Amino acid sequence: MNYDLNSLNEEQLKALKETEGAVLVTAGAGSGKTRLLTHRIAYLINEKRVNPYNILAITFTNKAAREMQERVAQMVEQADRIWISTFHSMCVRILRMDIYRLGSYNKNFTIFSESDSEKAIKKVLEELNFKDEKFKKVFVSQLSNYKNSGQSLEGYLSTHACEFNMNDIGKAILHYEAYLKKNNALDFDDLLLKTIELFKTCPDVLEYYANRFEYILVDEFQDTNSVQYALVKMLASAHGNVFAVGDEDQCIYSWRGANFQNIFNFRRDFPNAKLFKLERNYRSSAPILQVANNVIKNNSSRLEKNLWTDKSGGEEPVLYNAYDERDEAIFVASNIEKLIKNGYKYDDIAILMRMNALSRSFEEAFLSYNIPHRIYGGFKFYERNEIRNLTCYLRIFANPKDDVSFARIINFPKRGIGDGTLAKLEEIGGDKSFIETVLEPSFKEHALYKKFGEFVEAYKELSSARYSSLSEFVTSVVEKFKLKSAYNASNEEDLNRLLNIEQFISSVKEFETLNPDADLGQFLEMITLSSDTDQIGEGGAVTIATVHSVKGLEFKVVFIVGLEEGVFPISRAFNSSAELEEERRLMYVAITRAEEKLFMSHCSKRYLYSSSQYQMPSRFIRELGLLSTAKRTIERKTEKNDFLKEKTLPIFSRESLFKEEKTQKEEKDVSIYKVGQKVSHPRFGEGEIVFISDDGLVGDIVFEDFGKKSLMLNLAPLEIL
Repeated sequence: MNYDLNSLNEEQLKALKETEGAVLVTAGAGSGKTRLLTHRIAYLINEKRVNPYNILAITFTNKAAREMQERVAQMVEQADRIWISTFHSMCVRILRMDIYRLGSYNKNFTIFSESDSEKAIKKVLEELNFKDEKFKKVFVSQLSNYKNSGQSLEGYLSTHACEFNMNDIGKAILHYEAYLKKNNALDFDDLLLKTIELFKTCPDVLEYYANRFEYILVDEFQDTNSVQYALVKMLASAHGNVFAVGDEDQCIYSWRGANFQNIFNFRRDFPNAKLFKLERNYRSSAPILQVANNVIKNNSSRLEKNLWTDKSGGEEPVLYNAYDERDEAIFVASNIEKLIKNGYKYDDIAILMRMNALSRSFEEAFLSYNIPHRIYGGFKFYERNEIRNLTCYLRIFANPKDDVSFARIINFPKRGIGDGTLAKLEEIGGDKSFIETVLEPSFKEHALYKKFGEFVEAYKELSSARYSSLSEFVTSVVEKFKLKSAYNASNEEDLNRLLNIEQFISSVKEFETLNPDADLGQFLEMITLSSDTDQIGEGGAVTIATVHSVKGLEFKVVFIVGLEEGVFPISRAFNSSAELEEERRLMYVAITRAEEKLFMSHCSKRYLYSSSQYQMPSRFIRELGLLSTAKRTIERKTEKNDFLKEKTLPIFSRESLFKEEKTQKEEKDVSIYKVGQKVSHPRFGEGEIVFISDDGLVGDIVFEDFGKKSLMLNLAPLEIL
């Protein structure tokens, strides 16, 4: 992309040229915010003569950071001097320089992945004799809430004093923190918290960065949590030139601490902040934008805006009433076949769902239709067992205090070392780490040495040798520790594991080509902070993903599936207006991923949670604004995969929706049901009818053990008590 201010519209230009002070840009989906951000950076450098060294740009994904870096590099010189990164990468960079000033840590700290943290939590709770599974679940939740709250531990425990067993929660948090310190390790949340602690403890460090970054740009501002927002304010304390771009309509991460209210807080904390709205959409066709606007306008917690485009034409979105999940999957697969015949590519297409549990039927259908696809949200490549083992071997070289990694790999390949042996080693070492203990000269005289001796000699040799490249060192680690010997190449699964190890070594080579001066620690940092969603939309395959996974991405064709009450929106949102508004924002994000074609579907019944249940169409379908005018095309395939004749029906009809079910089951007279009646259901037990729709077909029933369910009264197996 070349630097060209003429490529920006009037509102973008106004925001871009407001360079001094705080600026808030509410940028609707597809409104060209990346173009605005990159051109603003170039404008500061090319027109305002700002030193690239004095610019900080923060975004939320590695992919977005790379894209921004590449675009800016085409517009300005010395783009590599600009800090363009995610919050977590920025904090790692700061901590590598100065974390030693906090004590207990050094610059070679390990970043714990989610699975590392889970193992650490398990060990900590075992040591404290907290064995109750309910306590573990509560602790994991409370630990995350505490770290994202921005409060001190004392303040957090005091605020939540009336909640579940907070004294024990506090004790476990302190033990977990001590365990991380012993391992010279930080978890993801710590990367942010320790940076704030560093700034507060060492004001000169904050002063250095606050003075350095004269201009700060923050992308996806609505996704910042309290800690991230605090970091922005601290870094802006010297110059106050913050350019925040966000869209409260796309805040979908409150479950991990994101607070779209920060958009409103920004105007409070920076009272002279200037506000700009970007409503012109460059991504989607007008019919797609219309349904997006129709849905999101039902939210009250938002700044009013209306997306528009000057693109002409565009197809009406298609809504499909499927009989069941198999019919839904065949509908999607058959339409993909047509799209491919009409010139679309597989990676132009995405199947978006509220929850991963819906993916199975699509995977099966795509295998039958020979449609290449990738499901996102499962194991990341770097979380596969064989890759985790190799990564942990590398981590004990980068950080010899990392006992979690040592414990994982010391008996891989088999060395006859179990938990009992490790417990003895821990007793011998005292405060020392496992690696420090086995490297002590005196350990050679210990009876345990015969079990560890081969490992120790290999470790020493690898530590002292000189290597011409990082990939040579990694290859040597694989060879010296005989990692491939654990797998049998004649076994297909083991062969795949061996191929994954080779792929890992290839990724090391690629990394060192792109980062010739980088060391082992930086490589490990990269893979720990990486995400499998960074590769979404690549590789010639249809994307199957949750809506959360595709935030910030776009596809020519989008299928939104599972539009049913209790699925999308998810059932837990029924009793919370805030959660329901977030579900609506999630729907808005799903719709606005589509550029040219949008298909939506829901099922009359779906097999979910171990049973087949009748489903009510999502309330979002009613909000689309299509019901009275649009038409939908029903396409079904017979068992022989021959297409039946296409026919067009009104978009929503209870008779058509359940016509196939009626042939199997006689409808009941719904007039027998009244609000307030007690009824019994074979699955849900006893309940009370609290609402009946005007046509008498739909009833809301509150069951004692399952909460409120919306059922078709003419079909549901209810018995009046």
